Amino acid sequence: MSSREECVSIDLEGRSYNIVVGEGSLHAATTFEGLPSAHAALIVSNTTIAPLYAATLRSAIKSRFPVVHEVLLPDGEAYKNWETLQLIFDALLSNACDRKTVLFALGGGVVGDMTGFAAASYMRGVPFVQVPTTLLAQVDSSVGGKTAINHPQGKNMIGAFYQPRLVVCDLATLDSLPLRELSAGLAEVIKYGPIADVDFLDWLESSIEDLMARDRAALAHAVRRSCEIKAWVVSQDEKETGLRAILNFGHTFGHAIEAGMGYGVWLHGEGVAAGMVMAAELSRRLGLVDAAFVERLTALIARAGLPTKGPVLDAADNAGRYLELMRIDKKSEGGEIRFVLIDGPGKAVVRAAPDALVREVIDACCG
Repeated sequence: MSSREECVSIDLEGRSYNIVVGEGSLHAATTFEGLPSAHAALIVSNTTIAPLYAATLRSAIKSRFPVVHEVLLPDGEAYKNWETLQLIFDALLSNACDRKTVLFALGGGVVGDMTGFAAASYMRGVPFVQVPTTLLAQVDSSVGGKTAINHPQGKNMIGAFYQPRLVVCDLATLDSLPLRELSAGLAEVIKYGPIADVDFLDWLESSIEDLMARDRAALAHAVRRSCEIKAWVVSQDEKETGLRAILNFGHTFGHAIEAGMGYGVWLHGEGVAAGMVMAAELSRRLGLVDAAFVERLTALIARAGLPTKGPVLDAADNAGRYLELMRIDKKSEGGEIRFVLIDGPGKAVVRAAPDALVREVIDACCG
């Protein structure tokens, strides 16, 4: 690695790997030196990202892989489904790829999740590498081995835990990110403060304008610290049997928003942003935090250009529609919705709440 790169490690014994955070990492063949040797690689990207970065990645890995195939997926959350997943399998099979073939996920969270799921499934498991090009993917979805596709009734409900061999976060790729996508990524950065690191929350409050302006030093710190927190959590609870659930702060409400509005109408980070406000307000009504904390978090989210109110999903019974969708959440047990709540700044807890109280929160926080 160059002096402009840093490395965060995820310790999972035989499945450990590094997250490289830096500038120009995508251009350097040395970034990919530790990968297993194989006859072929497959770059999975989408129609937006591939024209920008696929040739650069191909050049960086060509010395390790004599043959580099490529498959382009349609761009957007609406395509995170079985039909699009089949395009990856079609490319693997039509090119006679074997079980040593390395898949490279070049793009945002949708590309990363689908490539990871394809890698977990093809020939019962082939190696893959995450090359996230969005802020949201760099700080969250590319790290930790969650892979999935959506179902019309629920987000990320069909998938597998399958760890990458390497994650390469080239900060230079964020220069091409639309402002709305940058803000959406900041939602996943912001969540780490309330659940795990109040000092990071303080830093975000003082640095949010720098992040919005894409200051490279600020982005480097935000990506690195986010990855450090997620690595610490995942190393203790790889398959979300306990602690890892705290990383879903805001996601129970947020996933309901995405499914209820139709995938892609609200970006994932936008749903999480409004969901964090709702989860914080539920925490307040349960006596876990005070109103000042809710106001503090809401103000930070707004400064990041993100929504602080959820949409109305059903004019006749909005809260009922939210509850219906949230019962499909992966943290639900026996139909009981379990929420990630803030038990004081920097500390999260997973627990249920009475439907009547949740209805009050939804009514107060949507519209």
